[in-house]
Amino acid sequence: MRHPEGVMDTSTLPQPVFLMCPPFTYSTALANNIRMEEMDDEKRKPDSRRALTQFFQVYRYLASEGLVYVLPSRKDARLQDQVFVANLGIVLEHDGFGNSVIVSNYTSEARRGESPVGAAFFRSMGFDVHESPALFEGEAELKHLYGNVYIGGYGIRSEEAAYEWMENTFDMKVIKVRMHDPYLFHLDTLVFPLTNEKTIVCTERFDQKDVAELEKHTEIIDVSADDAYSGICNSVRVGNTVVTSSHIHELKRGTEDHSHEVKKNRRLEDILAEVALEVKYFNLSEYHKGGGLLSCMVMHLNRFSYQLDLASRAPRPESNATGAGPRHGAGSLVPFEVRSS
Repeated sequence: MRHPEGVMDTSTLPQPVFLMCPPFTYSTALANNIRMEEMDDEKRKPDSRRALTQFFQVYRYLASEGLVYVLPSRKDARLQDQVFVANLGIVLEHDGFGNSVIVSNYTSEARRGESPVGAAFFRSMGFDVHESPALFEGEAELKHLYGNVYIGGYGIRSEEAAYEWMENTFDMKVIKVRMHDPYLFHLDTLVFPLTNEKTIVCTERFDQKDVAELEKHTEIIDVSADDAYSGICNSVRVGNTVVTSSHIHELKRGTEDHSHEVKKNRRLEDILAEVALEVKYFNLSEYHKGGGLLSCMVMHLNRFSYQLDLASRAPRPESNATGAGPRHGAGSLVPFEVRSS
């Protein structure tokens, strides 16, 4: 964004900046993923008031820790999935292209009306807006690692050609990984960059050659498919806290679902304790009916949280903020108490 000298924007603000969209048009009338298809119409119908309450719980927390923009939502647009803004596009993070937004080219016909709304919003903010010529579904499919290096998922909702276009247009490297599991249809169900050096990955759902390529660029923290199905990767880092969804209090003790949720939460807490991060849970059960979890509802407008030293809330020195590559063994960390809510 081009502003007069001394005027801040989302790329220079020393706080995390996110985009969210209220669930005014949220609906599950059209089943556009396999999770929804397996629920009967009545079971997957969301409680609108409860969905709004759950949205505001996440919104209030993010707004207390950073800045949250709200995407305009027209009632007459009938965009049932607009609340899942992580699919809307991606703000590029690397040098020379931090003012660029790539707006999605949706696979689902029902979601294509979201792209013009997003493009108009980003242009109003002064971003350079680009539209992917191939199928591409936003930062839910493309994760920034460091510098100009990203991970891109393809094969179900996005096409490999989209990442080839990005590499040629934006001087970036995309580690392309093929998606196979129809229940884990976006990359954010399988990959969560934890720091500039470490990434949570469900390796058993990727081809071995893709995992080997990924290992050249990041230290992998492997998680099971069961944990991925329970949403361990569908998380967002906010400062030194990872926010994620858990509806454990709605699950009956002794059931398989409760057991999986407990296991997933404990695994996440153990991982975060090792890297001096905390965790905060939000119940987003109404959004499960649409096949979404927490990361689906949040789009990054900057990635300030990844510039923080884990032993403090101070930004890294400028030379390390963008990152020239993975920095393993960067020194001892002061552990935080893991907080569950």
